[in-house]
Amino acid sequence: MGASAAPVEAGGGAASAGATYPVRTDEDLITVRHAVRAATVETGFGLVDQTRVVTAASELARNAYIHGGGGTVTIEFPRNAGRRGVRLTVRDEGPGIPDLEAALADGFTTGSGLGHGLGGARRLMHEFEVHTEPGRGTTISVTRWNTQ
Repeated sequence: MGASAAPVEAGGGAASAGATYPVRTDEDLITVRHAVRAATVETGFGLVDQTRVVTAASELARNAYIHGGGGTVTIEFPRNAGRRGVRLTVRDEGPGIPDLEAALADGFTTGSGLGHGLGGARRLMHEFEVHTEPGRGTTISVTRWNTQ
């Protein structure tokens, strides 16, 4: 087994603006979950919102790992109208998503999962954006704002 993944690029600590983590192993998935949890704590999210963001991150990172052949997760801390948030950008260089609308529908799965990954992540976050192209990979950017 490989060593625990460290950020590929970082502007400071593990959960600082612009920290990018590889998603190539099961251990990387755990590292991403811990980094995202730390980011939500740093941003002042309550426990319920922390869980929402970590769950979305876990689903998206796992999709990049399983379906996209690996990729990266970047954690950023946007500000808007006095609010702080956590933005996650998940990239892979896999086959892309041939039918995005179908993939966002509950129950759609290309594997053995329940088919709640993309649609569930979309519901957990305030902002959700997907760029995908068959044969060129997928980039998903999600943001949750601290509304407390």
